[in-house]
Amino acid sequence: MFHYTVETEKGIEEAVESLEASLKEAQFGVLWNFDIKDKLNEKGLEFEKEFKVLEVCNPKEAQRILNENTLAGYFLPCKMVVYSEGGTTKIGMPRPTALIQLVEDEQIQRLAEDIEKRLIHCMDQSV
Repeated sequence: MFHYTVETEKGIEEAVESLEASLKEAQFGVLWNFDIKDKLNEKGLEFEKEFKVLEVCNPKEAQRILNENTLAGYFLPCKMVVYSEGGTTKIGMPRPTALIQLVEDEQIQRLAEDIEKRLIHCMDQSV
């Protein structure tokens, strides 16, 4: 599957806080926390689903990847989402390994595998 998604009994805000704390422990920072519902409502569009997008990055890993293959930068920073569906809060991300396959670079694929494992661990710790 192109994504990894976990479910939690936490509310949206609590799940975001937990995810941010877990990411920080793994040396990933949240560059941007974007609230899609608020933005769409601000633009006069009706959208009631809670949906947050977090852009996350580990600067050392970003540097390592970009030094290896600049095209990999098309997938940086990593995107994670927290949303509510059917009364359940979900935390998900597109798998870095699925995205990076498009670059067709074995070294970058290995780097993506390592990052993916670490991000999955952060998500699992957040539930």
